Amino acid sequence: MAKKNQSVEPIVADTVNNWLKSYGLDYKLEQEGLNSEIDKALSEYASKNGGKGGNRPDVKLLLQDKHTDYWPILIEYKGYKDKLEKLDKDGRVDNRKKNNEPNYTNINSYAVNGAIHYANALLHYTSYTNIISIGVTGYKNEFGDLKIRIGVYFVSKDNFGIGQKVAEYSDLSFLKDFNFDNFIEKVKTLQLTNDEVEKLKERREKEIDSSLTKLNNDIYQKEKGLGENDRVYLVAASIIATLGVPGKVKPLNKEDLTSSLEENERDGDIIIRKVNSFLNEKNIPKTKKELIIRTLKNTLITENINKPVNGESQLKRVFSKIVDDLGIYYKIGLNTDFTGKLFNEMYSWLGFSQDKLNDVVLTPSYVAKLLVKLARIDKDSYVWDFATGSAGLLVASMNEMLNDAREKITSPDELYKKEAEIKAHQLLGLEILPSIYMLAVLNMIMMGDGSSNILNEDSLAQFDGKYSYGQTDKKFPATAFVLNPPYSAEGKGMIFVKRALSMMSKGYASVIIQGSAGSGKATEINKKILKSNRLLASIKMPVDLFVGKSSVQTYIYVFRVGEKHENDYPVKFIDFTNDGYTRRSRKKSSNNLRDTNHAKERYQEVVDLVKYGKRKLHYLTESEYYEGTIDINKGDDWNQTAPIDLKPTLDDFKKTISDYLAWKVTNILKNPNNKNERLKK
Repeated sequence: MAKKNQSVEPIVADTVNNWLKSYGLDYKLEQEGLNSEIDKALSEYASKNGGKGGNRPDVKLLLQDKHTDYWPILIEYKGYKDKLEKLDKDGRVDNRKKNNEPNYTNINSYAVNGAIHYANALLHYTSYTNIISIGVTGYKNEFGDLKIRIGVYFVSKDNFGIGQKVAEYSDLSFLKDFNFDNFIEKVKTLQLTNDEVEKLKERREKEIDSSLTKLNNDIYQKEKGLGENDRVYLVAASIIATLGVPGKVKPLNKEDLTSSLEENERDGDIIIRKVNSFLNEKNIPKTKKELIIRTLKNTLITENINKPVNGESQLKRVFSKIVDDLGIYYKIGLNTDFTGKLFNEMYSWLGFSQDKLNDVVLTPSYVAKLLVKLARIDKDSYVWDFATGSAGLLVASMNEMLNDAREKITSPDELYKKEAEIKAHQLLGLEILPSIYMLAVLNMIMMGDGSSNILNEDSLAQFDGKYSYGQTDKKFPATAFVLNPPYSAEGKGMIFVKRALSMMSKGYASVIIQGSAGSGKATEINKKILKSNRLLASIKMPVDLFVGKSSVQTYIYVFRVGEKHENDYPVKFIDFTNDGYTRRSRKKSSNNLRDTNHAKERYQEVVDLVKYGKRKLHYLTESEYYEGTIDINKGDDWNQTAPIDLKPTLDDFKKTISDYLAWKVTNILKNPNNKNERLKK
C-alpha cells in the first residue's frame, strides 16, 4: 500500500502510456519532440513556474480527423487524488489571479490546469487553433487499488483559450482511430452561451490591460529614441506581419529577423515585405496599401532602429516583445472589447497637447454598443462615422450587423455572402490624423478586414459622400450614423453631425458629445439640424464616464433622420448619471470599472426607453425619465430634466410637523435639569 501523501504519478504515467501503446498511437513523451512548430512554441512560452520556456507535457500527440485537420493532444499527469483540476467560482479552469497575472501555483499543481497552459502556448505561437488538453491524476484507495481520474478539455481561439470541458471519461480510448472522428464531432458541438462569452471576454480584457501596460512600460523605459507615433507604427506593423493568411502568407516569426545590415535584408525591410504580402492577399486597394506602406516605412527603415547592437537590432527586440506580450490576443480572434483595450493603451502613447486631450478619448466598448443599439443598426444598415478615431464605433457596428445576420440567415452560403458584403460595403469611416488612421485600419483588419472604406480624409472639407475605393462614382447609402467627435470642433463637434445628417435621407443617428453642445454652444447648428431631422432622445451620461482621460459632461443625442422636428413632438430626456458602474482612476488597479448596480440591464433599459417609452422603466426611477418638448427656434434646450413639483402636499406637512416634534423631544431629553427653559417653552 502506498504511503500517505506519496505521489503515484509514475504509476499513472506507466498505466496511461500503456493504454496509448495498446491503441497503436504514435505518442511522444516529455523529452521527445512532436514537430518543430509545436516544440518551438512550448520552448518560447512562459513555463509552468513562470520562467522562460521549458514547457514539457508528459505526453504529446498530433492526430488527424476525417477532414484532414490536425489536432494537437497535450496530456499532463499528476499523482494525487485532489490534483486533477482547479476551477474558479464560475466553474472555469483557474489559471489567472485576481490581478490577471498567471496563477503559476495552480498551473504547476493541477493536471488539467497545466495541460491548458500548454495549449495556450500553441495558440500563442503556432497556427493550430484547436487543441485537446487532457489532465490525468491517480491515487490508491484503502485496498491499494489504483484509481484514475481524467479531465478532457477543448482549448480553442473560439473559447478564447480558457477551455471547455468535453465530458467525463474513464480511459483515453476516444483517441483511437476508430473513435476519434466521433469524439471530434462531439467537441465541435460545444457551444458557449452569450453570458459565458461575455464573461470570458471580460476576463481576457483584464489580461490585455496588464499585457499592454507591461509592453508600454518596457518600450518606454528600455527602448530609447522611439517617439509615440513610432511605437504605434511598430505595433501595427508587427501585428499585421504576424497575422498571416492561411495557405498564402506565412506569419512572420521572431527568428525570421536576422538583424542584418545588408541592403533590403534589414529587419525593417523584412517586416515591410511581409506587411505588403498580407495587404496584397487581403485585396486592400492600391492607393490605401501604398499609404499604409509609406507610413510604416518612415519608422521601420530608419538606420538606428535597424542597427545591430550585440548582434540584435532594436526593431527585433521590440518585435519580439510585441509577439510575446500580445500574440495570443490577436491569434485567438481579437474582437470589439479586446480591440478597444488595445487601442485605448495605444492612445496613451500618443503625444497630444492638453487642449486636444478631449479630442482623442476613446469611447468605452459598452458605450459604443449603446450608441449602436440606439442607432438601430442591423444586418442591412449602412453605417458611417465622420470622426472615426480607431474605428471602435464601426467595429461595434460591424459586430451588431454580423450577429444580426447570423441570427436571421439560415443558409451558410447566403450568410457567407452577407458577412463579406457587410465588411466590404456597409461600413465607412473618416479619420484625418494619420497616426490615428493607422489604428483604425489595423483595428478593422484584425476584425477580418472591414477596412475597405476607412478613409484618411477631412470629413468636413474633402469627403463627397461617395465610396473612395472600387466604387468611386457611387454614393454611400448611409442609413445609420454613430459619432464621438472632437469637442474642440465648431459647436463642440455638432458640425460633424450637421454635415453627416445633411448627406443622409433616412435612418437613425446617435452621437455622444459634450453637454454644452445642447445648451448654447451649438445653437445655430442645432436649429439647422432640426429642419430635416427629429430629436428623439437626450441622455445625460455619468460625468466620470471617461475617468482618467477626460472630465467633461457628455450627453447622447438620438435622431430620426429625414423627418423635420416639430415643437409638439415629444423628446425623451433620460438622466443616466447613475448607470450602474463604479469607476476608479487608479493606474495599478486591476479593475477600474465594476458593475455594482445592474449596469448591463440599465444600458438595455435606456435602449428600450428610447424605443418604447415609459412603460419600460424598471431600474431607472420616474425622476430620471421625462418626456418633454423642445423649441425648434431655440437650439439650446436639449438638456432638460424632469420638472420638480414645489407645491407642498398633506404628506409633506405631516412630515414637517413630525420632524419638528421629534427635534423638540430630543432637546428636552438632552436638558432634563433646565426646568425654567422647559417651562418657558
